[in-house]
Amino acid sequence: MVFENYIVILQYKFLLRQMGATKTEHFTDNQNQIAILAKALGHPARVAIIEYLMSVETCICGDIVNELPLAQPTVSQHLKELKNAGLIKGSIEGNAICYCIDEKSLSKLRDYFANISDSLEKKKSNCC
Repeated sequence: MVFENYIVILQYKFLLRQMGATKTEHFTDNQNQIAILAKALGHPARVAIIEYLMSVETCICGDIVNELPLAQPTVSQHLKELKNAGLIKGSIEGNAICYCIDEKSLSKLRDYFANISDSLEKKKSNCC
């Protein structure tokens, strides 16, 4: 468990370095984490992958390519981006990598957008 947490921290720091020009150090950890998750969802193919993984409710090994109108290398790149952001998990089983949703990251997004929604409800009558 400690080793997995260390890997997640390294992935997070790597992604933050990629966003270096945006001066991420001026923002909170939560703001940076939400930005990484949102950026990973910034392509329709990645949204489709997340939706597919949620619809099957189990880990998927190799079937994802058949579900998208994209070449296998392109799908692999999108899976890599989702995994690096922490939205999906992958494990090696034989010759295949099996993918599933990382519930913690999706919970973080759900909580973030629920907070925005709650704030908008409260401000509804006070806005122009």
